[in-house]
Amino acid sequence: MTKEEAMEALTPIFREVFDDDSIELSDELTAADVDGWDSVEHFNLISEIEGRFGMRFKMKEVSGMKNVGELAEIVAERGTI
Repeated sequence: MTKEEAMEALTPIFREVFDDDSIELSDELTAADVDGWDSVEHFNLISEIEGRFGMRFKMKEVSGMKNVGELAEIVAERGTI
């Protein structure tokens, strides 16, 4: 899948996890930009993404991600829709 397809598929997951239908994803979006994105919600988000895309993140990937663009790149490379 392309990065753009990954971003499209990630949008409803973000909206569901953070209970906010107004969230619009961009490459530069970070946890600081989303109300309620704390460590617990980060775990919930990663878990939901892994389940929906049939993949597993490595711990270094999870801790090293700086923004949604990096997340989308990993999903595009290894995830399945």
